Amino acid sequence: MFFVEAIELEGLGNRSYLAGGRQAAVAVDPPRDVDRVLAAAARRGVAITHVVETHIHNDYVTGGLELARITGAAYHVPAGAHVSFARTAVSDGDTVVIDAELILGAVATPGHTPHHMSYVLSEAGRPVAAFTGGSLLIGTVGRPDLVEPRLTEQLARAQHASARRLADALPDGTEVLPTHGFGSFCSSAQADGEATTIGREKAVNPALTVDVDTFVAELLAGLEDVPAYYAHMSPVNAAGPAPVDLTAPAVADPHEVAARLAAGEWVVDLRNRVAFAEGHVAGSFNFEADGKLATYLAWLIPWGKPVTLLAESAEQLAAAQRELVRVGIDRPAAAATGGPADWLRAGESAASFPRATFAELAGQDRGRIVVLDVRRSSERAEGWIEGSVHIPIHQIHRRIGDVPDGTVWVHCAGGMRAGIAASLLDAAGRDVVAVDDGFDAAAAAGLTVVTEEG
Repeated sequence: MFFVEAIELEGLGNRSYLAGGRQAAVAVDPPRDVDRVLAAAARRGVAITHVVETHIHNDYVTGGLELARITGAAYHVPAGAHVSFARTAVSDGDTVVIDAELILGAVATPGHTPHHMSYVLSEAGRPVAAFTGGSLLIGTVGRPDLVEPRLTEQLARAQHASARRLADALPDGTEVLPTHGFGSFCSSAQADGEATTIGREKAVNPALTVDVDTFVAELLAGLEDVPAYYAHMSPVNAAGPAPVDLTAPAVADPHEVAARLAAGEWVVDLRNRVAFAEGHVAGSFNFEADGKLATYLAWLIPWGKPVTLLAESAEQLAAAQRELVRVGIDRPAAAATGGPADWLRAGESAASFPRATFAELAGQDRGRIVVLDVRRSSERAEGWIEGSVHIPIHQIHRRIGDVPDGTVWVHCAGGMRAGIAASLLDAAGRDVVAVDDGFDAAAAAGLTVVTEEG
């Protein structure tokens, strides 16, 4: 009997896997915090004998090298990937024995990257699962534009061919287990569902249902902006990431918090957006620990800038540290727990700004306010509030000067990104109102929502 256990990385929208038999297992695309993989293996009473990478990742720092070092496992990396560490180079058709009657076979599936490899798990000669990384995803494929712009169309065509290679080679009942597609920007679209098989993908996946020219044209037309931190992930992974350090950061007292703000460093408040709006340290930014913390903080912060974390509890701080190391923000400069009263110097008052709904926005004199939409361009294309200004969330910190004068009512699709943007504007000295509401409520509130079609 075999098992496959998914290890969810919800904040990044990825999955890693541990798969094996009674005694041994393989880890596929492991996260930076390898203790989660080790714990899964310990629960099942198996030894991790192999660690495999489907590709050199662009969206997170891998734990593969460290996991192999700790366990003594063989570390398998696609042969075409240029790396600076010792590894077992994997080529198309290579196989390894994982456990009794359990074989893992490599299948070259270029497209997401030129060197991408999928791995097919077979039990007693029967394929049972395909670890497809950034190749064949649930209802879509991994995006082909993260390596080199001049290769994008070529890689898009390779994605089509690779998906069809898998579909032609594997039985319909084979489980498809991708790394990306659950919220990751490495996916060209988001997953439709939580699980799939080769047979289902044959019926619904554009890579398997339309011709290559149509597929490529539609794939390239739908690509979103690339998070800025992606530029740093592949080099870190190719060089070999350092072991992770999750020990508690140095404690910052109110004077150090003030000094770091004065030095132009980032002080990030991890509390929920409601608490932050009600009271916070002036100049701090709000990235909710329960939101997509790693994605948006790593996307917006100037790379390498020191960050101090403010958390409501030690547990919240530890969870944030764990999420941030996955994207290469390894050590906070300092941290503090509690609330504004614990972070402010004597005599200082907490800053605040109001929150509102779309119904309250509809009651405003539009000539006296600015409505700022921080959604992605693809979201805005489906409808926007008439007269609103559009600056996507990942551009706000560089374009605050582009926001027109007046009180800024900032919105997104649900409230989380509006909270981030409101904190950035507030720190810059702007009068701001965070619209904490679902965008579907805008039209119902009487606001005019327009589209490209008019």
